[in-house]
Amino acid sequence: MKPHIGQRISAQYAELTTQEQRVAGFILDHFDDLAVYSAADLARLTGVSKSTVSRLFRRLGFESFQAVKRHARELRSRGVPLVTEPAGVAGNGERFKRHHERERQNLRNALEGIEPRVFDAVVERLSAAHRVVLIGFRNGYPLALHFRQQLIQARNLVSVAPEPNQSLAEELVGLGEDDMVVLFGFRRRPSMFDDLINELAAMPCRLLLIADTTASGYAEQVDWWMQCPIDSVSAFDSYASAMSLISLLANGVLHDRLAEGRARIDEVSELYQRLDELSP
Repeated sequence: MKPHIGQRISAQYAELTTQEQRVAGFILDHFDDLAVYSAADLARLTGVSKSTVSRLFRRLGFESFQAVKRHARELRSRGVPLVTEPAGVAGNGERFKRHHERERQNLRNALEGIEPRVFDAVVERLSAAHRVVLIGFRNGYPLALHFRQQLIQARNLVSVAPEPNQSLAEELVGLGEDDMVVLFGFRRRPSMFDDLINELAAMPCRLLLIADTTASGYAEQVDWWMQCPIDSVSAFDSYASAMSLISLLANGVLHDRLAEGRARIDEVSELYQRLDELSP
């Protein structure tokens, strides 16, 4: 991956003119929302001429400011926290409106993309599997933790891997055809993700991949794949659609094993009370 504009500025900063450094410093200070500015905005806000702004971008390897904006959007598509839409920094409630609209769109796309037969097959396997292993890295880790917290109330033998500061191999060796792995694979995945997919695909366990569109290339290697859009109008990705899918799957498992699940929930609730773990 080529150096992004912030890295290019850092590498060449000492060679820039005083006015170019003023613009470069502004870009670094406002890197998260770079794409919402125009070249005229940068010139006005830094007190330099538009020609100085253009000269700086050419020095950094961009033929025009439009190329810079395309570069920023490309970074955002790879998960780099950048605002690429003006609504992401808008005031007077506009940001909330646009955020709500994007969240609704993401959720609608996620749910409409799931075939009922696939959903039913996944729920049946999550319910019947001897052991369920949930694997999440980076932002996928809290999703795996939350999914476990939901599933463990309806069934036993649900674990999250890798444990903090631990390796993964110990958790995967010995998985059999009666086991299931749920892998969260959202963008900015660790470099070993390809190898992990290959290893899991070769194992007898069943494999569900929950991820955004950047993981579509892995669809042929897994038993099931469910897509959850995470784009937002702000600098950071939103995982609301993934959390909603987790809720649906967990509820599906509970209803698939309603008698056993309810009995386990009652036992857990009684143990909560005996241990005095939860407040009234």
